Amino acid sequence: MELGLSVALDRARDTGLVPRRLARATYHSRQRRAHHRAARRQLAICGPSNVLLAAKRTVDIVGASFGLLVLAPLMIGIAIAIKATSRGPIFFRQKRYGYHNRRFFIYKFRTMYTHLSDYRGTRQTTPGDPRVTPVGRILRKTSLDELPQLINVLVGDMSLVGPRPHVPGMLAGGLLYEQLTPYYFQRHHMRPGITGFAQVAGYRGDTSVPLSAIERLDHDLQYIEKWSLWLDFSIIIRTLIRELTSGSGD
Repeated sequence: MELGLSVALDRARDTGLVPRRLARATYHSRQRRAHHRAARRQLAICGPSNVLLAAKRTVDIVGASFGLLVLAPLMIGIAIAIKATSRGPIFFRQKRYGYHNRRFFIYKFRTMYTHLSDYRGTRQTTPGDPRVTPVGRILRKTSLDELPQLINVLVGDMSLVGPRPHVPGMLAGGLLYEQLTPYYFQRHHMRPGITGFAQVAGYRGDTSVPLSAIERLDHDLQYIEKWSLWLDFSIIIRTLIRELTSGSGD
């Protein structure tokens, strides 16, 4: 964590964006706050009780089943559009970290040309990325490419709401996420979600900036620490409003 923050601030200092003393003072201040969060978030390591997790799982099964039923015509239409406009499979699958660090295959609608797809997930998508198909741009803008994850929820790999599942070896600020933040794996004490507290707070997409990556993780741990069914419902509502009004392109 110290290395990632130091690199970011040193770059800003060297380019004249902030004075040397201010950069160093800011670094030490943020370092102390990060360590404070790390100690405080240790309380979240156990997560909710088994009874509460069972209630959450029941909501997941009912919600995913209802979603697949209602959205079936739309998903069929998307599948036809993908097959009609580019060669390759309808679905894209990729290994992600899941509950208690177990790995699973996440499903999405394919949004990239097959020969350009990044199955390891180490290269993040950029604006105007040539790997993305025309249909894929629409799906990403509206987050409709995420709909097949309802299947992941139904089989128990994911939840409707939770920390977003990361690719093993994901980089944050040029470092492995677990090197940037030593308490990284605590985020896996609940099932990963289709949406999450960090995402509705605006922390999604690019993780190249260390402080933004740390804040995203802190929101994940806040979610585990403060979890309730009402919090899940509020996140789902906020996600729907966000996607219907603006889309994300993530």
